[in-house]
Amino acid sequence: VLAFLDTQRVPHSGLVALGVESKATVAESDTKAAYVPNEQLDKELLQCVARTTLRTKLPLALADQLAEICTDSVLVVRQPGHPIDLFMIEVQHMLHRASEETTLVRGLVLDHGARHPDMPKRLENVFVLTLNCGLEYEKSEVNASMMYRSAEERQAMADKEHSFVDERVARIVELKAAVCSGDKADYGFLVVNQKGIDPLALDQLAKAGILALRRAKRRNMERLTLACGGAQQNSVDDLAPACLGFAGLVYEQTLGEDKFTFVERVAHPRSCTVLIRGPTAHAIAQLKDAVRDGVRAVKNAIEDGALVPGAGAFFVAAAEHLDAVARTDVAGRQALAVAAFGEALLALPKTLAANGGADALDALLAVRQAQRAGPSTRIGVDATSGECVDAAAAGLWDCERVVRQLVASSSMIASQLLLVDEIIAAGKSQAKGGPGPQEEMMTGL
Repeated sequence: VLAFLDTQRVPHSGLVALGVESKATVAESDTKAAYVPNEQLDKELLQCVARTTLRTKLPLALADQLAEICTDSVLVVRQPGHPIDLFMIEVQHMLHRASEETTLVRGLVLDHGARHPDMPKRLENVFVLTLNCGLEYEKSEVNASMMYRSAEERQAMADKEHSFVDERVARIVELKAAVCSGDKADYGFLVVNQKGIDPLALDQLAKAGILALRRAKRRNMERLTLACGGAQQNSVDDLAPACLGFAGLVYEQTLGEDKFTFVERVAHPRSCTVLIRGPTAHAIAQLKDAVRDGVRAVKNAIEDGALVPGAGAFFVAAAEHLDAVARTDVAGRQALAVAAFGEALLALPKTLAANGGADALDALLAVRQAQRAGPSTRIGVDATSGECVDAAAAGLWDCERVVRQLVASSSMIASQLLLVDEIIAAGKSQAKGGPGPQEEMMTGL
């Protein structure tokens, strides 16, 4: 906009800024002609939105794979009548194998494992107990000394100190024996504790066939209860089968010195995990950025309830509309601003054509001619060949709020720059003894 106005040598930038601000909403409202109703936003269309976003960042095959993962992850955590909480989508990474082995786990992947070698590594049909209760000896808050005269007395005092932990562990073992009985005798039992578990308690749990994880993150504890059901317990005094969750499969995977615990086939999949694999730290960081952008694009499409055709189709149609408005509905110097704004919108389809190795002017003329010849305004530029393409048929869709924000912010920035230029020019004129800014503005009016 600024370059166009500078070539035209248009005075009174304040009037031009008013034209930009008053007619920029015309381009925003023109997106409504290309809306896709919310009832038509099925999984395929949402995958197209994610695919359009990710193909600019990753190879095509990997982008298509991640597009499906991003769409499925958002649909898993989506609850009708509630805002979509992307914090329920956990992103974990494992530094091994290839990027194409990135998967979606409809459950949780905890970045720690069991701390006892005799605990089971794989369980099926698992009862899940989430605890926020210390299962380790805690030192006294006051200074105290214990005197003993023999090794037996010392052992007796040590046993007494650990007796309260033994009682807590015994109640957990009793609960496991109560629920894993009869036709459920082969069911597994998982304990996830937010606090610590000392080695003696771990040994007792391992003998009972219980898989126990200690010092779990609070974030994982909240997601675990949402996914598996049950309720987190702060004490072992009131343990009952109703407080347990359930998962179909729990297994541990070791990678070097790191351990990961997978909780899958959960009862209520309201949370999920995107497990990113990659051979290098750079590849993992690139995939993390792509997943973050993909899930946000799907979320925006669902919340907006509308899509805008991509491939620059909207910007060409909006430029045509603004050109007609500048000729018929706007008078004076403001018409130059409207025309300049429409011309500036064509920068995106020109860039797409140039990136595809085609002539930007020829590609733009072909798209304009195609849109004028037919009733559809969804004809855009194919970034690979530079030729015309039907954005809807090719599955190229942009988020409506992104396009709206782009149009709104560009008009605001252009207006501010024009007004700043006017102030600087008025200051120079005043230093030479010319009219002040108010007088010059009144003269323009």
